[in-house]
Amino acid sequence: MNLHALRIFVEVALRQSVTEAAAALAISQPAVSAQIRKLENELGVALVAPRGRGIALTDEGRFLLEKARRIYDWEREIEWQLAEIKQGKKGKLRIASTYLPSHYLVPKWLAAFKRQYEQVDVEIRTRNSAQSIELLLGGQVDLAIIIKESWDELPVRRVHMTDVLYWFILPADHPYAGKEVSMEQLVQEPFLLREQGSSTREWLFSLCREHGVKRPRVGLQYHGLVESIQSVRAGYGTMLAPALAVKEMVDRNEIGRVTVPGVEIKRPVYICTREEEVSHRPVVERFLGMVLGTAAPDKKADP
Repeated sequence: MNLHALRIFVEVALRQSVTEAAAALAISQPAVSAQIRKLENELGVALVAPRGRGIALTDEGRFLLEKARRIYDWEREIEWQLAEIKQGKKGKLRIASTYLPSHYLVPKWLAAFKRQYEQVDVEIRTRNSAQSIELLLGGQVDLAIIIKESWDELPVRRVHMTDVLYWFILPADHPYAGKEVSMEQLVQEPFLLREQGSSTREWLFSLCREHGVKRPRVGLQYHGLVESIQSVRAGYGTMLAPALAVKEMVDRNEIGRVTVPGVEIKRPVYICTREEEVSHRPVVERFLGMVLGTAAPDKKADP
């Protein structure tokens, strides 16, 4: 169906006048009449009939007008929706995040974002660092928010958001609870480790190398931070845990904290995008603008 002719028909039908429709469309009356005849020939039905100085709609014309008005209502809706998407007010935001940012940082960012952009659909996937980067580079998410020190020239742009303090924790009744011990002593304890690909696991091993001690004995291996912390709370194992996740339990004496002389562990949180992307979808730009302010992504940012 010729949509240009259909638009002209709608103007004629609503005004019941070829003359008024031609004036409204800024085209000649013969051009309007020609388009109506063209549409009638295409559809094989009469759409209008003369009536005095104007026109009247046939039954087929009234039917077509009803349907055509819906088409143009949809057209306006599409234009409005696309404008909203272009402005970042609608669309979908896909985020991959490691557990700590996902549970302690991202929720407050998303709450602020959704208050401004309620029509944006947000999907967040909680994964370890390696999996989050894989999702980002595979185009399955728009952003990755992770805690990571070593980047190995990964093709990502990143911005340092904040630092997170980490503590060594163990059962509340452990002899080392509330004490200061050497790294060599601490690694004799059975440690709870995260799965392969976890940046916390990699960082602990790096810390052992720096202090010239062997890797700790693996007591249990978990695929989640909460499960690991609950094991310590239940009375087994030592682990490196973010203070954000365990401070209240330490304050309530549900788990113990042990310190190592000269060791203050702070780990960086980064927000990452794909390196090859010069620009982002508007909804992604809106979120980055809110979270980062005036900060600009820098591939070479120091960890």
